[in-house]
Parts: sequence; structure tokens; C-alpha cells
Amino acid sequence: MYKIAVLPGDGTGPEVIREGLKVLDAVSAAEGLKFDYTHYDLGGERYLRTGEVLPDSVLAELRQFDAIYLGAIGHPDVKPGILEKGLLLRLRFELDLYINLRPVKLYPGVDTPLKDKGPEEIDFVVVRENTEGQYAGAGGIMRKGTPHEIAIQESVCTRMGVERCLRYAFAYARRRNKQKKVTLCGKTNVLTYVFDLWERVFHEIGEKDYPDITRDYAHVDATVMWMVKNPEWFDVIVTENMFGDIITDLGAMIQGGMGIAAGGNINPEGVSMFEPIGGSAPKYTGLNVVNPLACIGAAAMMLDNLGETKAAERVENAIKTVCSTHLKSMAAGKMGYTTEEVGDLVVKYL
Repeated sequence: MYKIAVLPGDGTGPEVIREGLKVLDAVSAAEGLKFDYTHYDLGGERYLRTGEVLPDSVLAELRQFDAIYLGAIGHPDVKPGILEKGLLLRLRFELDLYINLRPVKLYPGVDTPLKDKGPEEIDFVVVRENTEGQYAGAGGIMRKGTPHEIAIQESVCTRMGVERCLRYAFAYARRRNKQKKVTLCGKTNVLTYVFDLWERVFHEIGEKDYPDITRDYAHVDATVMWMVKNPEWFDVIVTENMFGDIITDLGAMIQGGMGIAAGGNINPEGVSMFEPIGGSAPKYTGLNVVNPLACIGAAAMMLDNLGETKAAERVENAIKTVCSTHLKSMAAGKMGYTTEEVGDLVVKYL
């Protein structure tokens, strides 16, 4: 029995979560698993109604679950930053979700804007440090609104935070067992303090504890160039918070768009959270046209993280079949099927 906290969230979040739960229920029946869902109304509507974003009592409850399944956060009537900082970032920091895991995998039948590249070339993973860097909130503003205004946003990296992220990346490359290569994405020629730490620890622990894993380095600007030109060069990319935030969106585009891109916010020693990486897409709310495959893919990642590898593979294989034999496009309203029908197709092919 797995206890799952379900956060449908805003906009089209409840629609894609509905399909994800449908698939989870179907694969659980096939694999003999049981899920106990608890739904939470966290998001824009709750904030507008009560002024609450993430009450301390709810945060305490979330710590007790085996996993968190999130739809989407973002409401057009809520000022940007309130939900993102008060809910998403707070969950990352409070639950110590220090790994953001983003598979970049092109499925058969899915269009990519990269000419002459296919599923064999686009298949890598980005491991992003998720609780430090410029997102730690260090800095401030002085003399706001005057000609002498000063804004400072500092990047905070600790040896502990860097090392645990790198160890996760090395271990993931070993488990993945493909190229067995980890590429550190940084900017050692300009951000000399931060990436001196990253690079030293990268080679220290790589040489000592992961001698079977090839180590590689690329500046972030070269990384995004090669993600387009030669994505087959990559196996596992590891990087700090802000660079990871940027390159994973490029990754989503080369794997077919936000409709297919799933991610995990992971604490290997605690509760982890899984979600589609696209936004709440409020303009499509209630139309039954958005692509639920990213959310269903996030469910597969959740299953894998819980140790249910066989169930996760069944879901991923069903997604591949749906992509290769049915969908005309990954884009909302252009799939040739409704949101609900896509969920039904995945269930059919489990």
C-alpha cells in the first residue's frame, strides 16, 4: 500500500491528474499494487479564497506520504511569485527535494524540431541541483524605486549540496547503464568560485568512488549548442539550479514539447514529488484538449522511484505505443484525441 498525496492544482492540472490516476489504478490492478490517495486543494483557488498558500499543518501531513503527485500550479488572478515561492519552492526546501530529475527522451512517432535526429539520438537525463544556487533566496534590494537602486541575488552552493547532487548523478548513470558518462555543465571560466567547487568535487568523488563512469565537462553555452547539434553525446548531465532550470526547457522542446515532458523533485531519503513540467495552461481549462502524457509519464517516474520498476516500464511502454500509433501531435487541441481519450489509450496498452 502506497500513500500518495495528490495536488491537482490550477488550470488544466486537475484534468491531467485525473488521467494519471486512471493509469495508476489500471497498472496497480495489473501488478497487484494498492494506492491510498489523499487530495489537497493547494493552489490559486485556495489562495484567493482563504489567503493560504501552504499551511504548516498541511506541510506536516505531506511529510508522511510515500510520494506527492502534482498537476500544475499557476493562476491568472494570482500575482506571479506568490504560488511559485510559497508552494513549489517551499516544498522543495522544506522537504529537501534536492534533486530535480528530468529525462529527455524522444519517443517513436513524436516530432522534434531537430533535423535527422530520432529516439536513438535524443535519450539523456538532466540531474539538476534543486535547493541551492540563486534560488536559495540570498540577496536583497536597497533604495528601491530610486535612481540609486541596488539589486543583489547571490548564488549559494555548499560542499554538502554539491556532493550529494553529484553522487546522485554518478549513481544514476551507473544504474542507467548506457554510455555510463556524466557531463558536468557549468561556467568555470566566469563563475570561478561556484564552479571551482563543483569541478573539484566532481573529479574527487568521480575518481575515488565512480571509476567506471566517464567524466566530461561542458560550459553551459556549449551544452545548449550540443543539445541541439549532437544530443547523442549526452548520457547524464549534472548541473546547478539555474542552469538546470534553463537547459531542461530546451530538453522538453527537443523531445517533443511540454506535453510529453515529465519531471521529479526527489529526496532519495524521504518523500519525493512528481509532475508534468508544463504550466497550468489556463486558456485550455475545462476544454478536455491538453496532452496528459507528461503527467502520466510523471506517474511512471513515481512508480520507478517507489521501486515498482515493472509497473513503471508498463506505463512507459504504453505511452510509447500511443505516441507511435495514435497521436497526430503533442500539442493541446492537435492530438486528434481528447485528454480523456489519450488516458484511455494508455490504459488500453498497459
